[in-house]
Amino acid sequence: MTIEATRARALASLKPPPRLALGDWIERDLYLPAGVSALPGKVRLWPYQRGIADSISDPEIERVTLVKSVRVGLSTLLTATVANFVANEPSPILLLLPTEADCRDYVVSDLEPIFEASPSVAGLLSGEADESGRNTLLSRRFPGGSLKIVAAKSPRNLRRHNVRILLVDEADAMAPTAEGNPLTLGERRTLSFANRKIVIGSTPTLEETSNVLRAYAASDQRVFEVPCPECGAHTEILWRHIEWEADRPETAAFRCPHCEALIPERHKAAMAAAGDWRITRPDVKGHAGFRINALISTLANASWAKLAAEFLAAKDHPDQLQTFVNTILGEGWREAAEHIDPDALQGRAEDFGLDAIPADVLLVTCGVDVQGDRLECSLVGHGRDAAFILGHVVIWGSPGDDSTWAELDELLRTTWTHPRGGRLKVDAVAVDSGDGTWTEKVYAFTRARFSRKVLAIKGASGVRPPLQRSTVKGAPMFLVGVDGLKAQILQRIARGNTLRFSDRLEPEYFQQVTSERRVLRYVKGQPVRRFERIPGRRAEALDCLVYALAARHVINVNLEVREEAMSTRAAPKNKTASVIRSKWLDC
Repeated sequence: MTIEATRARALASLKPPPRLALGDWIERDLYLPAGVSALPGKVRLWPYQRGIADSISDPEIERVTLVKSVRVGLSTLLTATVANFVANEPSPILLLLPTEADCRDYVVSDLEPIFEASPSVAGLLSGEADESGRNTLLSRRFPGGSLKIVAAKSPRNLRRHNVRILLVDEADAMAPTAEGNPLTLGERRTLSFANRKIVIGSTPTLEETSNVLRAYAASDQRVFEVPCPECGAHTEILWRHIEWEADRPETAAFRCPHCEALIPERHKAAMAAAGDWRITRPDVKGHAGFRINALISTLANASWAKLAAEFLAAKDHPDQLQTFVNTILGEGWREAAEHIDPDALQGRAEDFGLDAIPADVLLVTCGVDVQGDRLECSLVGHGRDAAFILGHVVIWGSPGDDSTWAELDELLRTTWTHPRGGRLKVDAVAVDSGDGTWTEKVYAFTRARFSRKVLAIKGASGVRPPLQRSTVKGAPMFLVGVDGLKAQILQRIARGNTLRFSDRLEPEYFQQVTSERRVLRYVKGQPVRRFERIPGRRAEALDCLVYALAARHVINVNLEVREEAMSTRAAPKNKTASVIRSKWLDC
């Protein structure tokens, strides 16, 4: 062998192996443990998963946007992307999630188990210490790079990092902060790197304010299309293509829009395996956008039959229907109305009230708004599917007088005869403590009646649960997610008959319950939906209704047992039982 040949062989042996596309690397090196996946073992990707993965590792693509549903097996791609950069392209990595609880849960439930189960990356995140001398749960250093997992609700944490890789999950759950949009803040941390990579994924929420839909609109807008087994034409499967016989969701099938053949579920796996991504905006370069929904998923819990059954259960409930549209169809929710006409709403009032309880009512809640010279109270009945505004009571008197609270207590102890013979009582109460002037009076009243689920509450704006116990020390107090509940009220009125009103209510009640409208405002350049008062209108009735709906979330009873109790001719007797701590105390 000549010296030149020997030299060539020696140099060839020093050449690193060709870099694998992310999809190939995942299938070669990544394993899923039983605690993370229902199908543990070596990862095998479907074509729609591979297309997304390979775009993430494509050096020509700077941005990747993923509009996703649930049940398509894409959550693992987030960890796979982290693992690939840790093992093959060590870099400063920032992972942005909505809350710190999300960050911790992700590390414990996904990141660490997958790293431990995959030999090629096991131990890579438990090596070198950080600047403080140790690795932490949300801050890891590894040879050549670092991983920081940061909550979007803590934007000041973003200022301390310059990163090459930015990964954002559930972007639509990230509201603007006092320092600006956390996505924009995160992107600014990548400006020092010419070869940066920005990956943003989320289930969409509201169409007009969706971060991920706005990002997808700026991308090359790829859609996943599958061939029809009858005619071979390619189609992105959408909800309008799924049909079933009346009241038989188990017959759900795909209607090909090209040949109109009805394709049964058994062909879906083969269709998905033969599918491919189509770029609908080839003029856009460097930004790959993907849109995927659960209709293409081959998981058992995403069969067309099961999704049809879920739709039928949700279609008459706007809040449930929005969840279906967002999480199953991967689409943004379009608002049905910005505000409601009070006269039209009063025209829908029905013949029931506190003197004539509807048979469907099984629970009663009360929302109390505290004013300077009165307490306003709305009593709401709850059935399996609908809520009934039974009455609105005004207790005149200063909240500083004990007699005013005594009158409220008398109201809350009232019982009513159910049409089937049983007795109804108030099951839970939410009393507003946010006035400031009368807060201590509210605390004193609710503290003594806490065992009866009489709660002190305070309204809180933004993306929040309907009811959540405050972590502030002192008297038990709950935060009410007023924006979400007001949106729910608007949707329930506009889209169905699951919020029903008594014809005993005064005309002024309907003016007040429709006193706010939803508007689109821009906060630090980002669109934000918010409720604003219509000039000249009072809003006590709306506030009381919001509080009464929030109070429903602390009631945990078996509705079948309650319905049986309402069917007796006498109120059910209390039975001696061991004391059990109810979960609602910790919500």
